[in-house]
Amino acid sequence: MSGAKYTLPVEALGEYLRALGLAGPGPLTSSMLAGGQSNPTYRISTGEGSGRRDYVLRKKPPGTLIASAHAVDREYRVQKALADSDVPVPRMLHYCDSDALLGTPFYVMEFLNGRVLVDQSLPGMTSAERQAIYREMNRVITALHGVDYRALGLSDYGREGNYVGRQIRRWSQQCLASTVPMNDAMHRLMAWLPEHLPADDETTLVHGDYRLDNLLFHPTEPRIIGVLDWELSTLGHPMADLAYQCMAWRIPPALWRGIGGLDLAALGIPEESQYLAWYGAATGRDAQGHWDYYIAYNLFRMAAILHGVAQRAADGSATALDAVATGAKAGPMAELGWQAAQRFMAR
Repeated sequence: MSGAKYTLPVEALGEYLRALGLAGPGPLTSSMLAGGQSNPTYRISTGEGSGRRDYVLRKKPPGTLIASAHAVDREYRVQKALADSDVPVPRMLHYCDSDALLGTPFYVMEFLNGRVLVDQSLPGMTSAERQAIYREMNRVITALHGVDYRALGLSDYGREGNYVGRQIRRWSQQCLASTVPMNDAMHRLMAWLPEHLPADDETTLVHGDYRLDNLLFHPTEPRIIGVLDWELSTLGHPMADLAYQCMAWRIPPALWRGIGGLDLAALGIPEESQYLAWYGAATGRDAQGHWDYYIAYNLFRMAAILHGVAQRAADGSATALDAVATGAKAGPMAELGWQAAQRFMAR
């Protein structure tokens, strides 16, 4: 993601932040922190020496967007609501709903100095360190699903009930409207998932994209200091949210950011069953009866997302250079989803 359309007008932005009391005298500098298919994110620095202040600015991308996508106002709202909860989030400092300054709405939050860990096998760590990281991830998603979203003013942050059913419908419609062919496993999942929807409906606040590389860890401690990228957050089913993270145990590293097939005992990484047991002990929720269904659903959802990347690559509108290779993973992901569906039916 590069080019003039992603360059910030630093002089005007500096004046704007100074008027808010968020910047001192002197020039402002910016550098892009993240790109991909999401909202452009920048590190902003003002001042020098002891007077230096660092922030993160996150904005909508330019151009024509899907109505419900890139909702930076929702990201700002949910993180501001969680400020005093057990879910660690950066401190929200300012939201601007005007297009005048940066071309699209944006928000400013504190910059947290920490580690983003991408490889879920956690290379270079000891077994004890790896287990501590996984325990911490489990602790925080448990805290998230225990939040009283009504008390935080988030009762209208999404629709209550039938979250998984609505998600299946949404992603199925998107795939059926595409011109890129789908494999048999994808078609089977689209037909099977609505017919086997579990009756144990529940609503909590969900992140929607809770995974290792969306968590910021303390520089030296196995402690999460910030949960990032709330673009897909809403009110939803907690087990569907947990199963999204737990797809990693089913996906081999060669396919897509997984730990499937690795020697977890040697690494000190918990088995999927242990991770579920930690969550169950803390929340009282038991997903065993429908667990493979929620895994199948999430693998379908991920396959649909990757299918969308393939469609954008075919249309010539993809921003990522590896869009074709990424989109090609949709089929294998759907195959893994259908395997989970078959395990569910054989239980």
